[in-house]
Amino acid sequence: MEDVHVVDTNADNILEYGVCGYKNIKRAGFSEKIAWLKARWPEGMKIKTLFSDKDGAQGMIEYLPGEYCWRPVDAGGYVFVHCIFVGFKKAYKGKGYGSLLLQACLEEAKRRKMHGVAAVTRKGPFMAGKDIFAKHGFTVVDTAPPDFELVVTRFHKNAPVPTFKGDEAKRLSPYRQGLTIIRADQCPYSVKNVAEMAGTARTVFGLQPRIVTLGSCEEAQNSPCPFGTFCIVHDGKVIACHPISNTRFTNIMKGILR
Repeated sequence: MEDVHVVDTNADNILEYGVCGYKNIKRAGFSEKIAWLKARWPEGMKIKTLFSDKDGAQGMIEYLPGEYCWRPVDAGGYVFVHCIFVGFKKAYKGKGYGSLLLQACLEEAKRRKMHGVAAVTRKGPFMAGKDIFAKHGFTVVDTAPPDFELVVTRFHKNAPVPTFKGDEAKRLSPYRQGLTIIRADQCPYSVKNVAEMAGTARTVFGLQPRIVTLGSCEEAQNSPCPFGTFCIVHDGKVIACHPISNTRFTNIMKGILR
């Protein structure tokens, strides 16, 4: 597909190219994501969009310096990938476009003279698997429950190795009682889903949820979940460690409260 190219998405063209598959400013989560990005661009945030002249945006990669990442990791001096995906249409999957996006990130990290590039991966929704990173020489350097992996490629053998933050119990301690839903505007999908789950918690289960919207990378780095920008905790126990639907939330709560 020769009409596909990588575009730097920024404050000047984000309404043209969109982000995370969103282009309609009235869609829940889109304006919040734009506001979040505007606060991140001075920190070095980059969005690169895989754009097809025929079909529009078909993928993206989001990354920034590790000091400012919104995951509970120590990755100072690295470029940190928040998310990477390709293929709103199946025709764009399996064509090497994910590697094209990741290669652009790697090249920029080298130009910035960073230690390397890092990312958190796992199998399942809302996160990239580690396979695409492994193709580019990334290795697993740390793990976090239940099945998160921190993958890294270092440009110099003496570079420090990123790690997940420890003290899980301490990070979980503020949420010992009741139902807490933790989210951030980094993921636009969570706006609609969290509103639905909060309504279900109140009307179906008689619970008044506490909604925590993370406002800084420091807060996200202290999240009790490795995902960083989404977590649901009930009476001190993590019951969802990545974004979920209202249907999934309902089923989890039925299992807990039955």
